[in-house]
Amino acid sequence: MKKMILALTLAGSVLTLSACSAGSSTVAETKDGNISQQDLYNAMKTKIGPQALQQLIYEKILPKKYPVTDKELNAKVDQLKQQLGSNFPAAIAQYGYKNEDDLKKTMKIGMMEEKAAMKDVKVTDKELQDYYNNLKPEIRVRHILVSDENTANEVKQKLDAGGNFADLAKQYSKDTGSAANGGEIGWINKQTEGQLDPDFVKGAYTLTKPNEISAPVKSQFGYHIIQLEEIKPKKPFNEMKSEIEYDVKSSKLTSDSITKAMQRELKDANVKVSDKDLQAAINLNPQASQGSTPSGQ
Repeated sequence: MKKMILALTLAGSVLTLSACSAGSSTVAETKDGNISQQDLYNAMKTKIGPQALQQLIYEKILPKKYPVTDKELNAKVDQLKQQLGSNFPAAIAQYGYKNEDDLKKTMKIGMMEEKAAMKDVKVTDKELQDYYNNLKPEIRVRHILVSDENTANEVKQKLDAGGNFADLAKQYSKDTGSAANGGEIGWINKQTEGQLDPDFVKGAYTLTKPNEISAPVKSQFGYHIIQLEEIKPKKPFNEMKSEIEYDVKSSKLTSDSITKAMQRELKDANVKVSDKDLQAAINLNPQASQGSTPSGQ
C-alpha cells in the first residue's frame, strides 16, 4: 500500500479549527496582550487549513463509493505492526499520531483514496500469474548471529551434536533482541522481506523442512545460523487471485495517479470552496506527493 502512513496527522488540527471558529474567547494571556480563539484559528487556517479541509471533504465524499471495513483497516494496521515490530509505537509517534486510533482515522482516508485510484488501474492475467509464480511461501525462522565464520562453525557443530538452539542463541548471538527470545525472527513474507538483509532472506529460503538448520550465512551484519521453524505453502492461485490483483494494482499506483483520481472524485461530488484562502484543498497539484511512510512505501 502506497499510503501506509501519511506524514502529517490532521485529525486534531481539524477539530481545533472547528472549535476555534465558533467565537473569540481568550485562549492565552500575556502582559503584552491576549490571544483569542479567532487568532488561533486564523494562524492554524494559514498553516494547515487547506489540508485539514481536504481531509474533511474526503471523509464526506469517499465512504459511500469506496467503503473501508474495520476488517480491512485492522489488517493494514496489523501489517504495519508486523513491518515495524517493537518500533511501531515510536514510529507512529514520530509521524505525529497520538495513538493507534488516531493513526487509523488518517489511514482509512488513505485507503479510500487508494481504492478510488485503483479503479483506473488495469492488469493482465499474465501479470497476475507471473506475480503468483514469483511469490514465496511464508516461513518462520530463528537465528544466531556471530561476528566471524569460525564462531559460526563452532555454533553449527554444537547444534549438529544436539545442542539447544534457544540456549545457544542466548549464549552466542550478537542480536540481543532476538537472542532473549531464543533467536526468534518471526515470519518472513512479502510484507516483512524488505525489512531484512537480502543475504539473510536468501539463506533462510534455502531451508525446506521444519527444524532444518543452515550452514553459516554471511550478511552485512556477520554470520547467521538459521533454523526453519514453520512453513506455510502458497495457496492455489484461484484462492489468492483477489489478493494478488490488489498487490499488483497497488504496485502501479503513483502519487500522480492518486491525485488524478481525487480530482475526478472532487469534480463528481461537485465540491466548491467559498473561502479563497482554502482553495488549495480542491486545487490539487498532480506533481505533489500524496503522503509518505516510515518505510517509504
